[in-house]
Amino acid sequence: MAEDILTEALPPVRHWPALDLKGVDFDPVLTDLMREGPVTRIQLPNGEGWAWLVTRHDDVRVVANDPRFSREAVMDQRVTRLAPHFIPTRGAVGFLDPPDHTRLRRSVAAAFTARGVERVRAKSRQVLDGLVDDLLQGGPPADLTATVLSPFPIAVICELMGVPTVDRHRMHAWTQLILSSSHGADVSERAKEEMSAYFGKLIADRAGSTGEDVTSLLGAAVGREEVTLEEAVGLAVLLQIGGEAVTNNSGQLFYILMTRPDLVARLRAEPEIRPQAIDELLRYIPHRNAVGLSRIATQDVEIKGVRIRAGDAIYVSYLAANRDPDVFPDPETIDFSRSPNPHVAFGHGPHYCPGGMLARLESELLVDALLDRIPGLRLAVPPDRVSFRKGALIRGPEALPVMW
Repeated sequence: MAEDILTEALPPVRHWPALDLKGVDFDPVLTDLMREGPVTRIQLPNGEGWAWLVTRHDDVRVVANDPRFSREAVMDQRVTRLAPHFIPTRGAVGFLDPPDHTRLRRSVAAAFTARGVERVRAKSRQVLDGLVDDLLQGGPPADLTATVLSPFPIAVICELMGVPTVDRHRMHAWTQLILSSSHGADVSERAKEEMSAYFGKLIADRAGSTGEDVTSLLGAAVGREEVTLEEAVGLAVLLQIGGEAVTNNSGQLFYILMTRPDLVARLRAEPEIRPQAIDELLRYIPHRNAVGLSRIATQDVEIKGVRIRAGDAIYVSYLAANRDPDVFPDPETIDFSRSPNPHVAFGHGPHYCPGGMLARLESELLVDALLDRIPGLRLAVPPDRVSFRKGALIRGPEALPVMW
């Protein structure tokens, strides 16, 4: 009888272009899709065919945590996707399912625990203090992105990864090419290959290491034959790229704060609420364009009365889930007192972002340093004059001109 209530008439396929959005504007196509229903169909600019999209908070969490929806199965299908170079790499952690995914994540788990993240706190604060010193010495106006928001997360993730200081500029250049769709697939793939070759040598050199950084942990795991060198390299590339995404997230965070003096005033008056406020900003910030990686249904599954058939591709939208009014009352409002705040800005399920705790640490350090040390910090241009990155998978300002 339950079979009879499933929807067999397919909803229309909605074309979802790659939009270059300004500021923290929410994607209008995603807004329409959320209104159309909890389960819709989309076609993205690249790849082939169409895919399902789920946007409600509970459905997003279910799909992200349900083993019937496989990342690994994406390898065998040409799924519609956002970027031309978002091409699956066999064995990469983003395209593995448990237990292989669990085994690979376990090899670096120690670096991303509370203890592992705390290990880099003092060095991170020291680096940040130096960057703010240089900013103040240079005087206004200044580009907050170039002077602080970009070099800081690069230094932090490289410290956690065990990348020598002399190589950080190369890492940053590779990451920018990988995360951009504006240069074409060939350029992005070449940058990924070069970064992979770099990590391959670094990890191989650290086989048997007892160090606590990520490449040392991976080198030790390879030496114990718990993971292959290819798997270790794929994980290192993913973690390095993810670590730099903090640059764009922080750019959006400070763009919001610089355009909302009421929020800044409250954070200065009530520093004790800053961790909770950062969580709310993470919920609100539209940190990416469109959607990320798809999954494939390995058997027929019903979601909200819609039959997802075995072999169908499906995407979840964490951005939409974070604006679900059934979970977040008045979701378009930034509410620093929002509690509980079960946002999914770092994903959910087995593929939950391992660097979530590190990203929170960096955001808290940045807010503390910039608001406390530069009381008059504000935009040096009107908000609509702040240019945002074009063709980027992760959204953020190209530059954030400030004065004080």
